[in-house]
Amino acid sequence: MVSRVADELEIRNLLARLAQLADSGDTEAYLELLSDDVVWVMPPNPSIGLAGSERRGHGEIATGQRERVAGGHQGPGSNTMHTVSTVSVRFDDDGSASAQSSFLYWADTATAPVVRSIGRYADTLRREAGRWRLARRVITFG
Repeated sequence: MVSRVADELEIRNLLARLAQLADSGDTEAYLELLSDDVVWVMPPNPSIGLAGSERRGHGEIATGQRERVAGGHQGPGSNTMHTVSTVSVRFDDDGSASAQSSFLYWADTATAPVVRSIGRYADTLRREAGRWRLARRVITFG
């Protein structure tokens, strides 16, 4: 039981850290939290002008993050922030874990913060080299 609690805390911290690193723009630290074969599925988000995408592996994920930073959607100087909440974690029989959470994406955080989008993350996580890592994320909006 103690190891399950420790695993859940590690997963919750990983999800929080992903949001923090998206906001800081630290791509290398961000990638360290992902499995090598990670899959990231995001539908179009017209409210902030982003096209939908399905990215696989560290190279494609890094490209996506750098594009969002360059476009002013996240990272230093963007005045944006991700907030993750209502996290639930379930451990699967195969040793992996699933997490469901909600997010808020804030803009204009330096002046008059406003929520630009809300949605959910459906995540699959697995242990690699003794640490939990994100293996798959499917994002839905609304």
